[in-house]
Amino acid sequence: MNTESMSLQDFRGMLKQMNVDVPGRDLTDEDRVRRAKRAFAQKLNGHRAVDMDTCLQCGMCAEACHFYEVTQDERYAPVYKFRPLRRFYRREMSPMRWFYRPFTRDITADELKEWQHLVYDACTGCGRCDMICPMGIKISAAVRVMRHGLAAAGYVPSEMRIIRDEQRDKNTLFGVGAEQLKALVQKLGADGIDIPLDREQADIMLMTTAIEVLLFPDALAATAKILNKASANWTIYSDTFEAANVGIITGADPTMDLAIKRIVDKANSVGVKAVLMPESGHAYQTLRWEGANEMGEELSFDVISVPEFVAAEIKAGRLNLKSQANGASVTYHDPCRLSRKGGVTQQPRDVLNAMGFEVRETASTKRENYCCGGGCGEFVLKSAADLRQKAFEVKKHEIDEAGADAVVTGCSNCRVNLMIGADISGWQTPVTSLVETVAANLAD
Repeated sequence: MNTESMSLQDFRGMLKQMNVDVPGRDLTDEDRVRRAKRAFAQKLNGHRAVDMDTCLQCGMCAEACHFYEVTQDERYAPVYKFRPLRRFYRREMSPMRWFYRPFTRDITADELKEWQHLVYDACTGCGRCDMICPMGIKISAAVRVMRHGLAAAGYVPSEMRIIRDEQRDKNTLFGVGAEQLKALVQKLGADGIDIPLDREQADIMLMTTAIEVLLFPDALAATAKILNKASANWTIYSDTFEAANVGIITGADPTMDLAIKRIVDKANSVGVKAVLMPESGHAYQTLRWEGANEMGEELSFDVISVPEFVAAEIKAGRLNLKSQANGASVTYHDPCRLSRKGGVTQQPRDVLNAMGFEVRETASTKRENYCCGGGCGEFVLKSAADLRQKAFEVKKHEIDEAGADAVVTGCSNCRVNLMIGADISGWQTPVTSLVETVAANLAD
C-alpha cells in the first residue's frame, strides 16, 4: 500500500527529544512517601493481600523474566520489584502487622526513587512471571501496584509524564489528534480506500492509535480494506479514535479512567455493537479487561481485537483470503497482553494458515512467548535503552532459531520495538503486521 508515514529514524529522534528534565511535583520526601502509601493501600484489595501473604520469596519467577535472564542480577527478579510494597503491607495492613512492625523498616523516598528504574525501565508488565509462580501469585499485578505508588509519589519517568499529561489534557498523543486523523483519512480516500468518518450510526466503532497514524498508516488502511471487504457497518470517530491508554502504563488511575470513559461514552452515545481494537496489546487489555471494572458497570458493547475479528469473519464466510504464500514461512510474535492476558493465540495462526503460510513457532510461544522487550511504554524511555536492547536479543535469538522468512505480529508497539532492535543490531528479518498481511491477500 505504501502510504507515506514518518520514518522510524524520525520517530526515534522525536522520542529522544522527549527525554528532557520535565519538572515533577514539588513534594517533600514526607509527601512522596505518604502519597505512595495511600496509593498502595487503595490498590491492596483482598486478592493482592493474599498474594503478599503467600509469596515465598523463592525467586522462581526470575527464570521467566527476560530482564533477569540477560543480566543475572537479582534486582531484576520480578519478586524483587515489589519488595517495598510487600514491606508496606506487612508493616501497616497485614493482620499480623503488630508482629511485623517492630522489626520491619518503613519505606523511604530514596527507596521509591531507586525502584523507579526497576518498575518502569526493567518491567514491561508482560505477565510471564505470573505463569511460573508456584503459589499462583499475580506478580505483574503487584508490580503494577508499585507503578501506582510511584506515580502518586511523582516518580514517573519524564517521557511517560509528557505523553500521560498530553493524553489527559489535550486528548492527543505524540501530537496526533482529530486533525491529523482527518488528514490521513482524506489522503487514504484519494488513494481509493474508503474510511467512513464520524457516522451517526454504525455497528462497529474502529479504534486506532497515534503510532499507526504516524508510523503505520498502512495498518489503518489495511483494517479499512478488511472491514469494507466484509461489508461491515463501521466508522471511526475523529474525536474518539485513540486506543492507547497511557494511564495504565504509568500507573495514573485518573488518566486511565478518563481515556476509558472517552471511549465508553462515545460508544454508548452512538449505540455501537462492538468496539474493534487496533493492533495494540495494552489497549485491548485496558478496554476489554479493565473497562467494566473502572466504569463500575458492564459494557454495553463487545470489545474485539483485530485477530479475533478477522478469524471470525473467515469462519463465517464473509472474508475470503488468497492462499498464495508459495511456501513462505513466518513466525508469529504473540503480544503479551493479547496472548497471556487475553487468550488470543490461535486466531492469528488460523488467519496465517488460511493464507497458506507455514507458521514456524519459537521455542517459547503463545502464552509462554517472550515479550518484545519494549512493552508497557518502555520503548519511549531513554534510560531503558541498553536493558531493552538486551531483552530484544532474547526475542531475536528465538526468532532466528525458528528460521522463518519474516515476523508477523498483532501489536504496533511490539512492531516498533522489534524494528528499533533490528535497526540497532543490523537484524535483517522483516517485521510486519497481521492486518497488513491480511489486506495484501484479500481474495477478489
